[in-house]
Amino acid sequence: MAVFLGCLHHFFSFQLDWVDILVFLVTGLLGALFPDVDTNSRGQDIFYSLFFVLDFSLIALRKFEYAALLGLLVILPVLGKHRGWTHTWWAMLIVPFPIILLPVSFFKVDPVPLVPYYLCAVSGYFSHLVLDWKFK
Repeated sequence: MAVFLGCLHHFFSFQLDWVDILVFLVTGLLGALFPDVDTNSRGQDIFYSLFFVLDFSLIALRKFEYAALLGLLVILPVLGKHRGWTHTWWAMLIVPFPIILLPVSFFKVDPVPLVPYYLCAVSGYFSHLVLDWKFK
């Protein structure tokens, strides 16, 4: 994570204040925890709590189609085996993509400022995969 933040600052002149650093740290941590959402873990507890709050909010906002879609997507990790599809390079690229897709779809924002947050989640995810491969 420190390497990612250093690269952002050095190569892209990205100015970081303490709120940015906190958001990047949380984003990277969530990215690193996601691959183990397919097993009973701290990551599973965190993600399913977040999914519950999001799904409940969608239902309260009467966005039933989105709530149903989220419910379908949320069960996918537990249908696979541990270190199955959640531990693949393509999942590392696809799973964090809602960081860009959702704000662009719902709020019509420019996707370019969201790319560093996406890359942060990907780098966290990547770090998990590297550590799992190295210490299996």
